[in-house]
Amino acid sequence: MPASLMIINYMSIFLVGLVLGSFYNVVGLRSVKGESVIFPGSYCYSCGRKLTYLEMVPVFSYFLLKGQCKSCNVKISPLYPILEFLTGLLFAVVFVAADSLSYMYLGWLLFSLLLIITVSDLKAMMIPDKVLFVFLLIFIFYRIIIPMTPWWGPILGFCAGFLLLNFIYIISRGNIGGGDIKLFAVIGILTGWQQVLLIFFFAVICGTMFSLVGLASGRFRSKQAIPFGPFIFAGSVICYFFGEHFLEWYISFLG
Repeated sequence: MPASLMIINYMSIFLVGLVLGSFYNVVGLRSVKGESVIFPGSYCYSCGRKLTYLEMVPVFSYFLLKGQCKSCNVKISPLYPILEFLTGLLFAVVFVAADSLSYMYLGWLLFSLLLIITVSDLKAMMIPDKVLFVFLLIFIFYRIIIPMTPWWGPILGFCAGFLLLNFIYIISRGNIGGGDIKLFAVIGILTGWQQVLLIFFFAVICGTMFSLVGLASGRFRSKQAIPFGPFIFAGSVICYFFGEHFLEWYISFLG
């Protein structure tokens, strides 16, 4: 394929990701409020004014408006353009890095779920059941269309994610949220047991490092509640791109 055509493909995927990232922001924010993700149209969460089309262009609008609503001048969270850009970037990188169509679709589905729950967890310390249920159905459908080998892999993945997080919940005396338990169960259907355990492993490392830095800098207090969703997202990114290499290294290390 000519290089120019490849660049066009990459940019097209990136732009699609930007648009989806804007939608994921809406889903993450409205799902914790119990609002429809379709109606009404996009509006300022401070003054309620309906946004114009020019104000809804992913990333660009944030800088055009200088990070604030042009009506009430309330600051717009930088989380919105960051998530939009991350979605576009991840979709493009997955498109380039995936060695098969099935693995590419898996990456897009997995990151779509985790980008949405990252927004909801950061904004409200909540992983909405409705979002998890929708992706549960999507993941089951994906595994029916593209079965895992062996066929019972998704079932084992579901059980591994659910039981592991329940065990952590018990020994930590409730220091992990019920939404995290259900999230890992849903992820396990898509990834299988090995990958869901790796995601948890990398998520814990990311969360621990972040917490230690926060405590050392004085930005966090001991036992302060911190949303785990962003670290699950980070752990999933690491696992998706480097998980197989990590497993190969670990097996050779044991050997």
